[in-house]
Amino acid sequence: MLDSPRIAIIQFPGSNCERETLLAVRRAGMVPQEFLWNESYKTLTDFAGFIIVGGFSYEDRSRAGIIAALDPVMQILREQSELGKPILGICNGAQILVEAGFVPGVENAQISLALTDNKRIHEGKVLGTGFYNVWVNIRLSKEYQRNAFTRCLSAKDILHIPVAHAEGRFVLPPALLLEVQQQGLHVFQYCDTEGHVVDAFPVNPNGSMANIAALANKRGNVMAIMPHPERTPNGDAIFHSMRDYIVGGYLPHVDPLYYQPRPYYFTPYRAQGEECIVESIITDNQAVTVQQTLQQLGMAVDVHRYVHWEIQGGDIEKIKQSGVLFNSRKERLSCLSLPHAACEGQGEGGGNHKYFLIRAKEDFIGQQRQQLLQDHFGINGIKSIRHGILWHISAKNGNITNLISKVMRTHILFNPYAYDCYGY
Repeated sequence: MLDSPRIAIIQFPGSNCERETLLAVRRAGMVPQEFLWNESYKTLTDFAGFIIVGGFSYEDRSRAGIIAALDPVMQILREQSELGKPILGICNGAQILVEAGFVPGVENAQISLALTDNKRIHEGKVLGTGFYNVWVNIRLSKEYQRNAFTRCLSAKDILHIPVAHAEGRFVLPPALLLEVQQQGLHVFQYCDTEGHVVDAFPVNPNGSMANIAALANKRGNVMAIMPHPERTPNGDAIFHSMRDYIVGGYLPHVDPLYYQPRPYYFTPYRAQGEECIVESIITDNQAVTVQQTLQQLGMAVDVHRYVHWEIQGGDIEKIKQSGVLFNSRKERLSCLSLPHAACEGQGEGGGNHKYFLIRAKEDFIGQQRQQLLQDHFGINGIKSIRHGILWHISAKNGNITNLISKVMRTHILFNPYAYDCYGY
């Protein structure tokens, strides 16, 4: 029935917020139905709307949302969104929508922004890295877009709802941020209890640019929201709005958001300090999942992954022995020493394989490890510690250059708005 729209609750391996989402959808007078990523896609066309739930799809391997974003089901959802059907991505669902290019919806669904590591800094100190869970306040932005998820809200409403994520910081290039703000696509912003948008921790729990808590596409039928409105009746207005939008008729088609992402070029790596390369001595599920995903996309590759540290200053041996850089029960220092490596069967980029070093533009992990070594281990003289991930891509057959171009187009190794890539 039109008055009780059927909503598909999309789940991937590792999703874990389906129960709260089912309850929220029912409270709004809609009929939820769970849909697993490996079910027949044909049934998706029968639904009036879609919600991609929170959790940790594929254990956030490589980075949050990217593996699910490359799943074939996302192409079906893209086709349904083009019909005007509403799609809401919550937390991990938001990360998936960003990595799949659904928001803010530039031409050809290109990736144009990132949801990346939380930024929790006070007085120059990193307060923590990784997962952060707290109740926050959000409000409609001053220029908010009236869309499929805001119909039952007013500018005076403040929603008190929880956040629970490790990679919830919206990062946009300046030109795109300006366009988003002018069109009101930054639908919700973090605020204090009085509704003031304060760009500082803890009001802004993750350092998101412009305090963005949710971002929509230009048409207004797709929204990526990092907080969890489904976990409390405080967020029910978002789901009631979704129902009203469906019952009232879908929004008309609009042209994509006008913004052209700049091409990305990676540069050769030049070490600025002592390198420390760490390898797993157990199965590296991150590398396995990246390899399997690329193979499913038709790329015959072998993938290996290492943790890369670059250390300037301090007692290098004490730092290595501290246990701060790696867990000796699961990892070990690698004999890999590029670009002049001499490990068996390994060597510098060239031949039919390549190495790429991925580093966060804002490296909070490296900063936090430096603080820990100085404050708790008393190792002085450390000028800097940089953290990165070193990927080794081998071609099983064919030309490595052509293969790498295909791999890079998937963005599976890094999001260029949050990370830098170096040829290693």
